[in-house]
Amino acid sequence: MGWLWLVIFLSLLVLLDWYVFQGVKTLTARLSRALTKRIIHSGYWGLTFIFFAGIASVLFRSGGRFRLMVLVFIFFLFSYLPKLAFALFLAAEDLYRIAKSAVVFLSRRLKNLEPGARPELFETRRKFISQMGLLAASLPFASVLYGVTAGKYDFRVRKETLYFEDLPEGFDGFTITQVSDVHIGSFDDEVAVQKGVDLIRAQESDLLVFTGDLINNRASEMDGWMKMFGGLEAPFGKFSIMGNHDYGDYVDWRGPGEKEKNLADLKAVQKELGFGLLLNENAEIAKGEGRIALLGSENWGRPPFRQYGDLKKTIEGADPAAFKILLSHDPSHWDGEVLDFSERIPLTLSGHTHGMQFGIEIPGWKWSPVKYRYPRWAGLYQEGNQYLYVNRGFGFLGFPGRVGIWPEVTVISLRKGRPPVAVA
Repeated sequence: MGWLWLVIFLSLLVLLDWYVFQGVKTLTARLSRALTKRIIHSGYWGLTFIFFAGIASVLFRSGGRFRLMVLVFIFFLFSYLPKLAFALFLAAEDLYRIAKSAVVFLSRRLKNLEPGARPELFETRRKFISQMGLLAASLPFASVLYGVTAGKYDFRVRKETLYFEDLPEGFDGFTITQVSDVHIGSFDDEVAVQKGVDLIRAQESDLLVFTGDLINNRASEMDGWMKMFGGLEAPFGKFSIMGNHDYGDYVDWRGPGEKEKNLADLKAVQKELGFGLLLNENAEIAKGEGRIALLGSENWGRPPFRQYGDLKKTIEGADPAAFKILLSHDPSHWDGEVLDFSERIPLTLSGHTHGMQFGIEIPGWKWSPVKYRYPRWAGLYQEGNQYLYVNRGFGFLGFPGRVGIWPEVTVISLRKGRPPVAVA
């Protein structure tokens, strides 16, 4: 079934290529030099051939597929998003032509026009629409270009205020800064990253938490970054958990014990950074007479992701009366275990999805292809008196950019009581 959908998808791309090429031919029809026209046409189909050759290489290559797959995906964004925008304009114009042809046909029948007669505007309209389509195609191209140059470092602060009737009095107004998915091995601009770290520091929150994926695969990726990230502080401490990339599961380790050593090195890195790494453990945060039990689960994901997390072990020993906050990298853990767990966990903080680093967010509406894999993929979700917040990620992985889904620093303010009623 997977191959069938792939064939259908690639066939639709070929159809899109052919359709857009009709507009390209219209735009080049009046070029005086035939050689220039042939170069443009050959270049169009040449790029298409390169894309499909890349697809074939990803499918049949035995090793080194990930990097090639990323390149193919980047090519897809740069090539087919503009083509799709172009095609929408051509389709609108073709619908107009069909309607116009019907009008002309009826006019001939009613007014006895000559068989070849047609309005002059009809002749020039396709070129105009093709030009408009070309302009529209430049917009997604420019968006992707921005995403791979500046957008991946366009750090944003997102703030949420959450109300809980059972929050201890002493924690009313308590603030938490959440950072997730740094993927330090992907960064290539120290100055830009420093601005993001400064943004974290500027929030001056009571507590700093990191919800996994500090690295891509290897602990050595942190070399040169320790001072920058180790300088972050918070009055009530810094705590972290592991994400799926932190375990080294995606590396073909050559020697025995290399994976275990890498994991031990990463744990040492976390300690040197000053983070309390919670491995299916919990920590108590006290303020006045109140207590928060900060629960740190190891990674728990739906297949093919491994389930290192053990929620029962994580909560073991925690004060039953304490207000509970869970750090769990993968948001699917919330639906998979947390919501129906024997003890209520009012707030869960996750990451993992990155919002696919590609999507659209406008006030009141958001969309990303990742929603079809992770229904809870970015922002705040609520079920009854339990909340989940999914951080969009600080870094990037694979596709070296972000389009529409910007890197995030989350600040959550805890308030005691019921949320205020909105006044109409």
